[in-house]
Amino acid sequence: MSPLATVQSVLPRPVMSAGFFVSGVIYDTLTLPRIDRLQDNLILLFYLVALGFLVVLTGRHSVATVALAALEPHDDSSISRFLIKAKPYYPKAMQFLFGGLFSAYAVFYSRSAPLTGTGVFLGLLVLLLMANEFLRDRLLNVRLLVALFALASFSFFTFFLPVMVGAIGTRVFLLGIALTVGVTLLVVQLIYRRNPDRPQKKVVSVGGPAIALIGLLIGFYFLNWIPPVPLSMKFGGMYREVQKQDDRFVLSFDREWYQVWKRSQNPFPADEPVYCFTAIFAPVALNTTVYHHWYFRTNSDKPFIHADRIPIKIAGGREGGYRAYTFKQRLDPWDWRVDVETEDGRVVGQVSVVVAEQGEAGAIPRTFSY
Repeated sequence: MSPLATVQSVLPRPVMSAGFFVSGVIYDTLTLPRIDRLQDNLILLFYLVALGFLVVLTGRHSVATVALAALEPHDDSSISRFLIKAKPYYPKAMQFLFGGLFSAYAVFYSRSAPLTGTGVFLGLLVLLLMANEFLRDRLLNVRLLVALFALASFSFFTFFLPVMVGAIGTRVFLLGIALTVGVTLLVVQLIYRRNPDRPQKKVVSVGGPAIALIGLLIGFYFLNWIPPVPLSMKFGGMYREVQKQDDRFVLSFDREWYQVWKRSQNPFPADEPVYCFTAIFAPVALNTTVYHHWYFRTNSDKPFIHADRIPIKIAGGREGGYRAYTFKQRLDPWDWRVDVETEDGRVVGQVSVVVAEQGEAGAIPRTFSY
């Protein structure tokens, strides 16, 4: 008995699927270091094109009365015969492609924003990634396939276009939506090409759920539920002082002797200057403006209230992110938070701090460079 067969006999399918899922996510996390890496993006683009091709083939099989050759009666080429023989392997191939795409999307989008506002969309990607392990028998439903392909296309163009054009914002997002709608309708049209059996009604029936899903995702965007890819916050914290020395920023803060894990100060003493330092990653050639949006609240039962919004121009390309800071002279003893926002208000990251009347007793001054 082979090692794989031995493992399959010991572990039930759900356990094996979960294991492969976790392994795949860990692998992608380690091997997808940058969202603007051309080689990785070209591989994802190839996956997307191959997926669209298989969706078309599967759809044409489902609408044909016999086999694929029935749609092309005069085409007896070796390629057609090969595609007909390969039909049983289409679901496995599509499962592999969906898994590769949604795993990469989950990694990229999870790096790009906190879960507070974008958890719905990110949760959808993770749910589909997990469900993909059990979807093989469902990947013959044409409506489901087209809808999943539309979501895969949307998720790709949402980060790929800003990387390519060097800009982010609503216009670039809507361009991605137009491309998503275009390739989705193209796939549906190819499925029903040369099919005389009321093709227009079937095109609407099959493409309708996908278009409705795209409309829902547009709503997600304007609710700020779509992470602001390709931006991501690499680091952030609150400090007593920030000084630039050569190519490094020296960050000063206090901590107890045993708090070796701490890299920023929290809580912070009142009536002292507070520096918020962040490092924001942006792709090469993407120059934009982000904002340090300061909020406060008087107690944990009340919502945060706007205090200040300070613009910061950032330039892309640096592996560790573009470093910048803002500061406030004297903060009252409340809960404070800084949201790092894009120009359209989407949150890239957050830094929180509690301002207290007195600092930590016995805290030791520390510094480190970033």
